[in-house]
Amino acid sequence: MLDIQDLTAQVQQAAATKSPLQIRGGGSKHFYGAATSGTPLMMAEYQGIINYEPSELVITARAGTPLKEIEQLLAQQGQMLGFEPPRFSDHATLGGTVACGLSGPRRPYAGAVRDFVLGVTLINGQGQRLKFGGQVMKNVAGYDLSRLMCGALGTLGVLLDISLKVIPKPHYEETRVLSASFPQMQSLLADIGLQPVPVSATLQHEDQLYIRLSGAQGGVREAIQRIGGDTLADSDSLWHNLKEQQHAFFQQPAPLWRVSIPPMAPAIPDSLYDGQILTEWGGALRWLYSQQGEQIQQWAKAQGGHATCFRNPMAGTHIFTPLPAALLALHQRLKARFDPEHIFNIGRIYPDL
Repeated sequence: MLDIQDLTAQVQQAAATKSPLQIRGGGSKHFYGAATSGTPLMMAEYQGIINYEPSELVITARAGTPLKEIEQLLAQQGQMLGFEPPRFSDHATLGGTVACGLSGPRRPYAGAVRDFVLGVTLINGQGQRLKFGGQVMKNVAGYDLSRLMCGALGTLGVLLDISLKVIPKPHYEETRVLSASFPQMQSLLADIGLQPVPVSATLQHEDQLYIRLSGAQGGVREAIQRIGGDTLADSDSLWHNLKEQQHAFFQQPAPLWRVSIPPMAPAIPDSLYDGQILTEWGGALRWLYSQQGEQIQQWAKAQGGHATCFRNPMAGTHIFTPLPAALLALHQRLKARFDPEHIFNIGRIYPDL
């Protein structure tokens, strides 16, 4: 197993010489964000479960631990990661999952990655080991700095150990499929949102709406009477393929955009994308292919959201929506505090970070 002292020494040497480091886990999400340069700091060998208390619904593991291994261990106890993270590869690690901050179909109904992180231990840009949060549900006094690591793409520090809250697997799940255009989906899901319906995932594509229901069998059966539709056979494959981007929609080589906006935001103008749109999260997450990155980002910003070029960006594309000056200044101050010599994953999110 990779030694913490070796990792610390590598970071300290890089800080002393102001030499950039490129933090790497299993490489399953290396495509996400801008390309970075620097000496690779390989974390995949720093792995292992540190502590797992099924009765406490908490697991602590090293950052290089394969996500697949964690999910298999939890499944043995009838538990799961509530944010349903994508792997994209069997090499995906826990640290990379938290650093990328990506959540799957269950996210709007169970919570995002940051909602499940209880604590982290990391190495900052000066080679110091810092610990934030803990291993219990109520452990935070003041600012919850552990959650800053979610989605930071390794720009603030090297994650070592991570404690996560886990949840019981649903007793029963069923997916219903209905014919519905985008406006019909918005109307139906808005009505469902006012009722005690145990929705755990939605997908709208090609005028077909898929709604996954999770919970006690009686509650799911009652919900089915409310929303109608037909039962989808082998629904597990649908949600797995959606989460892992193995759905046919995701197989194109063009720039793929991830648009995060309020669920009741209007339909994206036809002129801004090519082909079709795939919609998740009750309308709050929309996937599309487009060569018009700047226009997509401007439109998303006008709706109170943002757009990210998730895969295959064109040269010169702003992968993440540019930040307002005041917010960028805040990010720069955070970077300076955690990584004063600017050695971690430089430019992975924004050129100035």
